[in-house]
Amino acid sequence: MTSALAVKDLSAAIGSKQILDHLSIEVPFGEIHALMGPNGSGKSTLCHVLTGKPEYQVKGSASVNGDEILSLDVDERSRLGLLQSFQYPTEVPGVRLREFLLQAAEERRISSDEASERIENESRRFGVERFLDRSLNDDLSGGEMKRSEIFQIAVLRPRMALLDEIDSGLDIDAVRQVAEAVERMRSPELGVLLITHYSRILRYLAPDRIHVMIDGRIVDSGGSDLAGELETGGYEAVRARLGIERPTTEGPMRKPADFFTETPFDV
Repeated sequence: MTSALAVKDLSAAIGSKQILDHLSIEVPFGEIHALMGPNGSGKSTLCHVLTGKPEYQVKGSASVNGDEILSLDVDERSRLGLLQSFQYPTEVPGVRLREFLLQAAEERRISSDEASERIENESRRFGVERFLDRSLNDDLSGGEMKRSEIFQIAVLRPRMALLDEIDSGLDIDAVRQVAEAVERMRSPELGVLLITHYSRILRYLAPDRIHVMIDGRIVDSGGSDLAGELETGGYEAVRARLGIERPTTEGPMRKPADFFTETPFDV
């Protein structure tokens, strides 16, 4: 049976810097998979490569619903059913959420009547009715932005959704609300890859499979026991168990204070 997402032997680099290293992962329809890894492991790069960010040199294959996507433009990948939610959603003053979704639906060849019906139904299901006639992401909390992103996915109904650190910057209550919203979007016609640093969101939803990414590769996959290992021992415990050495090109160990001055982006 065709999977929502099938990535095989995928490598990606910028110049001489190798980021993804022969990575393979498969997400069947109807399942939610969690991809976990430390900063710099390549999680966001995987999203960038799949959605068509141009500066990477890419080898390997990736398909959505059986259609190869790596040779396609960004808009073509979207029309085939690939959609990404953003780690840091952007405010768009003057563009109302309802108008934005109607336009996005038109681009996906969804009729205006069908799109309007979906917007009304899904806005009630996800509790975002009051956002519909407000500018996109204008004056929303972090949790509200992330819930709005999931609502948009539910309206547009992609085949494969990439949720890039949808729990970043959220307090515990917002994490729970977002996790519950992710569970509500489950569908036999949708695959979901949820990318995160932390296991806390997994307390509130039940992914079908968990993958650990280190140094640009999927090094382990499993169930809730794997999340428990990460909660207890962190990624170093996985490195130790699998005998994965740190790259020799890594820089000197940083002082604790350095972590408070970093920009909140990783590759």
